[in-house]
Amino acid sequence: MTGKNENTGNRRSIRLRNYDYAQSGWYFVTICINERRCLFGNITDDVMQLNDAGAMTRRWFNELENKFSNLQCDEFVCMPNHIHFIVANTGKPEHQQTVGADLCVRPSPSESTQKGDPDISGSPLRNIVQWYKTMTTNEYIRGVKHNRWEAFSKRLWQRNYWEHVIRSEKDLCEIREYICNNPIRWSTDELYIPKR
Repeated sequence: MTGKNENTGNRRSIRLRNYDYAQSGWYFVTICINERRCLFGNITDDVMQLNDAGAMTRRWFNELENKFSNLQCDEFVCMPNHIHFIVANTGKPEHQQTVGADLCVRPSPSESTQKGDPDISGSPLRNIVQWYKTMTTNEYIRGVKHNRWEAFSKRLWQRNYWEHVIRSEKDLCEIREYICNNPIRWSTDELYIPKR
């Protein structure tokens, strides 16, 4: 026994070595649909025309700030077979549990524990992406069952995701521009799949 998972082979990490993805910072993330299938809509006249599934990806992106109080959502674009977004991990959760005596006696949990979310101060980026993938996959499955969305094979998203640590204001501005102009550049995108 080699100790390696036989299904993963010699998968190499694409994350920065010794980088703490739970620390405060700005991140550019790309997540691709498994097998690069175009399930989220089409580009027409350089404009992304979202179908219901594509609109769903936007809704769940907007929910990230509600789930992770230390997260600030920035730019987002849904393309036919992938998404790009920018998030900032502030590292400062808004809801922290109090420590010490509480002058109010109550039979129910305090507001900070009712949220249902653990203290996510410094949530690693992988947890944020995993939650997003889970929520969108679950809703996509419901869409397939109830709204006749096109079915996917095995999984909706590719196993991994691509991220870039944004280290300067210039870098942030360039990535925002890239995201906004992504539909215009679709035919030259490395993830481009021609319509069939």
